[in-house]
Amino acid sequence: IQFYHRSRGMETKRHIISRKGSYHGSTHICASIAGKAADRVPEFEYISDIVHHLSYPNFYRAPEGMSEAEFLDYLVQELDDKIVELGPDNVAAFFAEPIMGAGGVIVPPKGYHKRTHEVCRKHDVLYVHDEVVTAFGRLGHWFASDDEFGIVPDIITCAKGLTSGYLPLGATIYSDKIHEVISAPGKDRLFTNGYTYSAHPVCCAAALKNLEIMERENILANVMDVGAYFEERLQSLAELPIVGQVRGKKMMMCVENVANKQTREVFPDEVNIGKRIANECDEMGLMVRPIGHLNVMSPPLIMTRDDVDFVVETLGKGISKVTDDLIASGEWKG
Repeated sequence: IQFYHRSRGMETKRHIISRKGSYHGSTHICASIAGKAADRVPEFEYISDIVHHLSYPNFYRAPEGMSEAEFLDYLVQELDDKIVELGPDNVAAFFAEPIMGAGGVIVPPKGYHKRTHEVCRKHDVLYVHDEVVTAFGRLGHWFASDDEFGIVPDIITCAKGLTSGYLPLGATIYSDKIHEVISAPGKDRLFTNGYTYSAHPVCCAAALKNLEIMERENILANVMDVGAYFEERLQSLAELPIVGQVRGKKMMMCVENVANKQTREVFPDEVNIGKRIANECDEMGLMVRPIGHLNVMSPPLIMTRDDVDFVVETLGKGISKVTDDLIASGEWKG
């Protein structure tokens, strides 16, 4: 990003804008761009002078009385205002996950990515989509940016599904616009940065074979079919007394557990609600990830409808068991 801007003579374009609740990795700059407070530790010094975090795009936690359309307008205006405040000539890029993963499977308001993309275009700010989770089938597409959200970002980062996790491999994909600038000949303009294991041939071979298998076995079609069924079946858990919201798309889903469905008040941290539900499910043969008061799921892309039924029924039993235990112990009055 910096190489691109400086190659155009835009040396002041250094500031990065991200969102609260986001996760973008563990290196110094990535951990600084990430906006998930729970991942930050006092022993580590984060970059704060050129990294800025905007509101969590979670409509479930929007200000009371605000409609989804109003919340969307607020988020878009907030981005525009921040760029203007910093000065467009100083802002390098905006980072966003199509759907926030570790932040709680947050699906932004409809039209969010298109409109924030337009704001970035207006101000000559690069739009970076972190598709480490969403790319390669998780939502039923090779990439979610265009097929699911209707935009072509300037940069896409990806990993996980590229090799299905069998070997470590990540990739950065950038637009022709960027390539034309950074590849132009010129004195001392060679971009030499890399890693010891960049383009590792064994990992790349695994990725190619993985993608070949996904195409041959119609994995994306399975995600579109079974993923839609998963969304539908999981919504049945919204009727349970401590489930505030069921959200997500296809095979990237979340159940948010709350102490009060009307006020959306969460359980105290010491109740450890997400972990308790995960433990109950584990006893019944189901692994779900606890994130605070949430339980999130990114199941195998080969999941069947029978698997979906097992997941939903088991998670429902786990939530109900923990609910009964909370009432019995006096930790929750219902």
